[in-house]
Amino acid sequence: MNASKQTIPGDTYGADQHGLICGFVFGPDGVGHTLGTEQALQWLALPAQQSGFVWLHFNLAQVNAEKWLRQHLALSDVFYETLREASRSTRVELDDGTLVAVVNDVHYDFSFEPSDISTLWLSVSEKLIVTARMQPLRSVDRLRDAVRRGAPIASSVALLVHLMHDQGDVLANIVREITTRIDTIEDKLLAGRLETKRADLGVSRRLLVRLQRLLAPEPAALFRLLKKPPAWISEADIEDLHQSSEEFNVALSDMAALQERIKLLQEEIAGRVAEANNRSLFVLTVVTVMALPINIIAGLLGMNVGGIPLADHPAGFWIVVAVIVSFTAVAAWIVFRKDRD
Repeated sequence: MNASKQTIPGDTYGADQHGLICGFVFGPDGVGHTLGTEQALQWLALPAQQSGFVWLHFNLAQVNAEKWLRQHLALSDVFYETLREASRSTRVELDDGTLVAVVNDVHYDFSFEPSDISTLWLSVSEKLIVTARMQPLRSVDRLRDAVRRGAPIASSVALLVHLMHDQGDVLANIVREITTRIDTIEDKLLAGRLETKRADLGVSRRLLVRLQRLLAPEPAALFRLLKKPPAWISEADIEDLHQSSEEFNVALSDMAALQERIKLLQEEIAGRVAEANNRSLFVLTVVTVMALPINIIAGLLGMNVGGIPLADHPAGFWIVVAVIVSFTAVAAWIVFRKDRD
């Protein structure tokens, strides 16, 4: 069936009744044309000798999505098992000639919170690639926009590589924006303006730790795959996967270096806060010590008992004031001498 003769559904945001967000069929020229679930099943039923492949992107938050996948597509059992796993570390597995991938990505409305990270599941074969997610994700939406603009994609693995490049670009932008924030905070610290709380830095550090923990397994998983790739993956696609792995290694290295910078800044802020607290405590201690003589003497002379000295002396008040000033001066001298030491 020729894609140009199909009835092309209008572009809509969200998913249809089967949970399909978007579907594309790619011909020999690599340009994607939109199609629905029925057209996709008709295309997949054609002889295997035809060139091209189909990409179907599903929203698993819609209850009918997984049911439709099980009823109409012969996907790997490993793919469905990964949908139920609690562990969502990024990985790529080979099961009976099909690539099953778990990719972590940031939400479309990412606001630099550790919770704004979700999972994309992929099943990649020579003629069919299925992606599924629970939340709108930035990288796969960039890929969908690129396909709609006519970006040529020669194979299903090339689509996976394109997705990984988009994910790498998203991570690079995240690292770049966090680096800009950290540079601003560092400049303020060097200027002596302590305006940033350690908790603000902690949010960025937790985000980087979560991203690194979820993405770190990906280069190793790709390396294992590339050692024994399926026969239907071309040499050019293998080389592109190698390049994607290297890009992820660079992004992870930048994240590790940025985490170390944030840690040092947190220690610097903690040290300055502790120093300011110690100074305030010292001032409070000095005031308390210097007020001791007047409080003690005032307390003694204020007792309503007989025999209070200098009660009848005409210069008794000034004598007591002189005694208090003398004791206060001695206490201040002792305190400030210790401070200088």
